[in-house]
Amino acid sequence: MKQRYAVVVLFVLIIASSMVSLTSYKTTEQLVTEDVNRALAKALDEQKSNVISADTIQVFNKHLQMEALRGQAVLAVDTQREFRPHPQVSTATILSLSDQRPAMVLWSMALLWGLFCMYRRSTSLKLYGGLALQEGNFVDAKGCIIKLTPMQQQLMEMLWQSPSHKLPKTEICDTLWPKKPDASETLYTLIRRLKPIIEEHSDLKIEVDRGKSYGLKIK
Repeated sequence: MKQRYAVVVLFVLIIASSMVSLTSYKTTEQLVTEDVNRALAKALDEQKSNVISADTIQVFNKHLQMEALRGQAVLAVDTQREFRPHPQVSTATILSLSDQRPAMVLWSMALLWGLFCMYRRSTSLKLYGGLALQEGNFVDAKGCIIKLTPMQQQLMEMLWQSPSHKLPKTEICDTLWPKKPDASETLYTLIRRLKPIIEEHSDLKIEVDRGKSYGLKIK
């Protein structure tokens, strides 16, 4: 699987787990809101008053259908809009009541997939002197793509794919400039511009053997 597809799968798992977690939280929040409002309405109806007392809290807790909410829900008075008690439940309480198991499964899958992608990426990089050829691009040890011109890319691929990472000058010229009688100066210019790029991003250098051959060698 190509790296970009692996990243897409990872993001899909992360988004799916987040959506499942949020949906479960919202559903539980609605159930909690209905339960505390119903319990408060019954408590106020029994005491025939909006004044909150210790007895109000006891009656309120008694009417809560969710046992886990008893002692967790708080009654507060909104003095700005109306002098009436309102039940409040913390986010942590709602989260603990919601079923987060499906989301945790998806989060675990996302974590395992991410670790697998990192492992696969590290093992798939066949480094030589801190450089690797991956999916048609040269990358450094961190996986960052090294920008090369098309001709620089072609020359690097020729040297890279050679078993000894070394090629005769004539073979390089005949491959890159087949219609040019003498491409020595053109090759020299190409090598001169390519050298600093390779040395900057890797532990390799382009070695010249008296103008007869060119090769990649670890510094």
